[in-house]
Amino acid sequence: MQRVNVKRHLTVMNRLLLAPVLLVSIAAASPRAPQAAAAAAPVPAVTDVSPGTLAVSPGTPAVPPTPKLKGPKLVEPHLHVIRSGIKNRPRIALTFDACMGKADDRILSALVRERIPATIFVTARWLKHNPQALKVMLDNPDLFELENHGQNHIPAVDKPALIYGIASAGSPEAVRVEVQGGADAMLASGVPAPHWFRGSTAKYDLSSIAQIRAMGYRIAGYSVNGDGGSLLGAAVTEKRIASAQDGDVVISHINQPTHAAGEGVARAILDLKARGVEFVRLQDVEDMGDDQTTQ
Repeated sequence: MQRVNVKRHLTVMNRLLLAPVLLVSIAAASPRAPQAAAAAAPVPAVTDVSPGTLAVSPGTPAVPPTPKLKGPKLVEPHLHVIRSGIKNRPRIALTFDACMGKADDRILSALVRERIPATIFVTARWLKHNPQALKVMLDNPDLFELENHGQNHIPAVDKPALIYGIASAGSPEAVRVEVQGGADAMLASGVPAPHWFRGSTAKYDLSSIAQIRAMGYRIAGYSVNGDGGSLLGAAVTEKRIASAQDGDVVISHINQPTHAAGEGVARAILDLKARGVEFVRLQDVEDMGDDQTTQ
């Protein structure tokens, strides 16, 4: 009786030991073997790292990053006026964007008082809220050339993009509306028909440049960024503008009366005048723009 029990015991033990081998053999023969093997693969160990992040043990394949969608290729054209070639009489064009908000009287008063000609790019939105400043400009046609800055200050790019956080027009039709809407508002305000256009952010794609040129406009780039979008301090702004050289086109803003940059612009106007600068408007002289903006 004792012998039979031992034999039974050994038989059961052998079956238990062979069971895993049989299961593996059956799995290997199955058409779903790769999937089963992958499902049975050990989960990589998670290591403790900085809060909010996880890292896997060495040797674990890295997960490829999600590809970023590419926006349109943008250009920011340069513009120069023909140099005077006179050592102590550099020729410089002051241009100002009147995007939205109120007119900066510190700058406007300095231009009128010192009889400094300038080119002002106005939006329909700015025209609507600044009739008094517009009247000053229209009353001084020998000083101010008014040009088109668009209807709603939307970047004139015909594909979807975010530029400095501002959504672009996004289509050729929207570019057309932005450009034409600005011109229509100027005519309705008694401003002569514009010949130049400068879009919000001064950035474009090449196809929108071609479209705006086909609408009959020259596109105004610049060569000196005077006030960094009216975000620079007074001292830095003054230094930038005052350092302009023969043939430079300076861009600044005349619509931020509470920003320190406006004080720097007003002082730089006096600095340039003291240097003997010949101030010109874009309509007064020949110019050279890149990216097919003026050719």
